[in-house]
Amino acid sequence: MSLVRLNIKGISYSQTQSGAYALVLSEVEGSRTLPIVIGAFEAQSIAIALEKEIKPPRPLTHDLFKSFADRFQITIKQVIIHKLVDGVFYSSLICERDHIEEIIDTRTSDAIALATRFNAPIFTYENILDKAGIYLKIKDELSPEKEDKDIEKLIEKPKKEASYSKDTLKQLNDKLDQAVLNEDYELAAKLRDEINKRTS
Repeated sequence: MSLVRLNIKGISYSQTQSGAYALVLSEVEGSRTLPIVIGAFEAQSIAIALEKEIKPPRPLTHDLFKSFADRFQITIKQVIIHKLVDGVFYSSLICERDHIEEIIDTRTSDAIALATRFNAPIFTYENILDKAGIYLKIKDELSPEKEDKDIEKLIEKPKKEASYSKDTLKQLNDKLDQAVLNEDYELAAKLRDEINKRTS
């Protein structure tokens, strides 16, 4: 299975889970995005790492891990999102010390928070993108000036959770296309899951 490199596109407020956020990863050489629901603490930690000017008064957990790893000369070479089961993504940290590689199991949100601090590349497998990825319809949405990672600007007001039981498959696909056009990736992920549930 071939690996696909991903970049962090942004973070938005989750519409379906209170206090949660949608982390949106985008394919480096392609138009697919991978929305992943993460907790508020991890969203804040990732946003702080992306905003280089923001320095918390005390180290966050992921900053502590980075300091610990630096002290003992451990580097994170890459992060691989390697499995998707029942909507939950599983990841691994590929670490190295004294030219010896180790693989450590981790939550995807923690893996991304650490990858931002170690400047480590993020990868997933083609089959995971095929299953959970969402295609961007507008190419210029990926231009750098659109990728403002300031979390204050990315947070949206929470919306009421919608029920899709009365929608036809065609209506769901139309709503999915609209959600992607609106860059509403968390809603798009929910619609994608509903479509997959009906077609599997």
